[in-house]
Amino acid sequence: MKNVIKRITAVFACLIILACAIPVHADGTYTYSMDGMSLPSPDAYTPQEVVDSSKIKGLETALNAPTDIETDSSNNIYIADPGNNRIVIMSEYYQLRFIISEFVNSEGVTDALASPRGVFIWEGAKPTTDPELDPDGDGFYQAKFIYVADTDNERIVVFDGEGNYVRHLEKPESEVFEEGELYRPAALAVDSSERIYVVSTTTYQGIMSLSAEGEFAGFIGAQKVTYNILQLIWRRFQTAEQLAQQEQNISTEYNNIAIDDDGMIYVTTNSIAQESLENAIRNSDKNYAPVKKLNTDGTDIMRRNGFFIPAGEINFQSMSYDDSATGPSSIVDVAIGPEGTWSIIDQKRSKIFTYDEDGELLFAFGDMGSQLGNLRNVVGIVYLGDKMLVLDGETSSFTVYTRTEYGDLLITAIQHNNQRKYSLAEEDWKAILQRNNNFDAAYIGLGQAYYLMGDWEQAMSYFKYAYATSRYSDAFSESRKVWVEKYILIIPVVVVAFCVALTLFFKYAGKLNRKAAVSGKKKTYWEELMYAFHVIFHPFDGFWDMKHEKRGSLRAAFTILAVAAVVFAWQAIGQSFIFNPVGGYANVIGQLAGMLLPLLLWVTSNWCLTTLFDGEGSFKDIFIACCYSLTPIILIIPIATLLTHVVTLSESGFITLLLNVCYVWLFLLIFFGTMVTHDYSLGKNIITVFGTVLVMAVIMFVAVLFSGLMIKMASFISNIITEIQFRLQ
Repeated sequence: MKNVIKRITAVFACLIILACAIPVHADGTYTYSMDGMSLPSPDAYTPQEVVDSSKIKGLETALNAPTDIETDSSNNIYIADPGNNRIVIMSEYYQLRFIISEFVNSEGVTDALASPRGVFIWEGAKPTTDPELDPDGDGFYQAKFIYVADTDNERIVVFDGEGNYVRHLEKPESEVFEEGELYRPAALAVDSSERIYVVSTTTYQGIMSLSAEGEFAGFIGAQKVTYNILQLIWRRFQTAEQLAQQEQNISTEYNNIAIDDDGMIYVTTNSIAQESLENAIRNSDKNYAPVKKLNTDGTDIMRRNGFFIPAGEINFQSMSYDDSATGPSSIVDVAIGPEGTWSIIDQKRSKIFTYDEDGELLFAFGDMGSQLGNLRNVVGIVYLGDKMLVLDGETSSFTVYTRTEYGDLLITAIQHNNQRKYSLAEEDWKAILQRNNNFDAAYIGLGQAYYLMGDWEQAMSYFKYAYATSRYSDAFSESRKVWVEKYILIIPVVVVAFCVALTLFFKYAGKLNRKAAVSGKKKTYWEELMYAFHVIFHPFDGFWDMKHEKRGSLRAAFTILAVAAVVFAWQAIGQSFIFNPVGGYANVIGQLAGMLLPLLLWVTSNWCLTTLFDGEGSFKDIFIACCYSLTPIILIIPIATLLTHVVTLSESGFITLLLNVCYVWLFLLIFFGTMVTHDYSLGKNIITVFGTVLVMAVIMFVAVLFSGLMIKMASFISNIITEIQFRLQ
């Protein structure tokens, strides 16, 4: 028995040892749905190892709060280590190659870096006449330069690929710089023409653009400044100096920069006011986006076709990792990935968010903590082949993430799309959906593949799965062309027939109304209904006869109100996908209540007010006039709803125009109906309308107050009854 117990104990001990030996890491890769809910996703990257100073072979002095990380085409890794006033260069196997710290400058004087916060590696062809550098004889050689943002020395220092000093660029000179203004370059990027783009922590006008020689060319991509109404009024009384100081205080600075192979500049900021950033996320406002893609002119050309703008965390109100992890993400760096993908890091939550060229979120992962894959204070990110390196400033280390089979499949699908190999892309996206059927970007990719192959119907179906209304509209436009070509002769016949039928109906309604006006007989229910089509075209005569000649009735008014509610309900469920992507539904009872309550509130408020100001209309007169005024809704909204099935998103302005005409017409009818019913002048009626709106607000306030009081009273009585029952027991 003792031997059995010993064996079981030994087995458990081995299992515990094995469990401790297995690296523990945080999973939780996800994407976002249209409503901002996180959807689980397979891991695109998994943590492989954490590389700290002890793992960098040959490094004697440990890293001290590093701020930037870069790589080159030879897979060398460069780390800006301002705590030690140096740039550390190592191989992909973490073997120290050399350190840039002290050097002899162009004047032959020993010089040194001072708190360098940024580094950039430029590689490209340079002209040469040296045959040793140009064995091919084409007049060019492959050069590599290391650009260092020497922050505390207020300059940029350039070294060759072996760390030898080449030149340095002092603070640029220009009239736009204020006297005594500091120049503290913290990050930089260089394009293929060796134009230099600098992020300075003390500059609020945007990104500095410098020539290859370091001459100032201008600012690009300045952030937009917002003012509320009080600030706008106060600015009227401020001096020029105060306005300039306010611009400096309110404008937001960039914090990092990257550049892609096409010379497009990606910049990030975490200085946008929280309210502006939250509004930008909710309303897809690119002016206050925390990451932008700029061309050389400074124009933001980033595509933001996802459900939300690329801004990191979307459901940030429910995040509660710790007290600091609330509100929108704090974006501090951006890295250019393969096939047009790019990633940003959220310093607040130590998360990585990766997007495609269209701004669609591909995946997000990461967390704060000490487990493998978690980070304390992310400050930099860069790609190294199929790996991702994320720098942690607090632990002075970087975590290596390796792309998974799912991640490889994702990149392959994007690559096939970019190479126009649509049949292969179709297979890739289907394989991705087999692994992750919540992935909207896969549905979009599949729809895009079918779209480019000319299968519009299939493309529309997949775009519909992903709620991609703009892409669905494009596919629908192509499908509509085919449909129009097929029924080109039938379409004008249908349009003409509709116009003729509408004309005949109005002629019939006009004839019936003229006959009823002189008949002298009691009006039938049908005549009372048809009278609505006289009122909407002749409001002054119509409302006068309605009141004095009894041309309208309560039964007809209730019928028009009910039909208008049904029309509203049908609009909610009958619009096309382009105009109602989420498939919103509204029942007739809900629509009737939604129309009846505001209508009764208006009628009641107007009656209460006009009773005090010599109004001649009764409650019944006001109600009937308002119900008859709803007739344009019955006429226009069904037509607008049907047209949503034949227009594209770019043509939606026509639908908006129809609806605006409907509501303006409705407002004018109610306005003139009120004036005629009470026999008011135009000026008195305008005052009455504003007064009615004010009374409506007061009634709603009292109703809310009273309902709240009643709820509290009911709760109080319920508590008393519960207490009595408890004591009786």
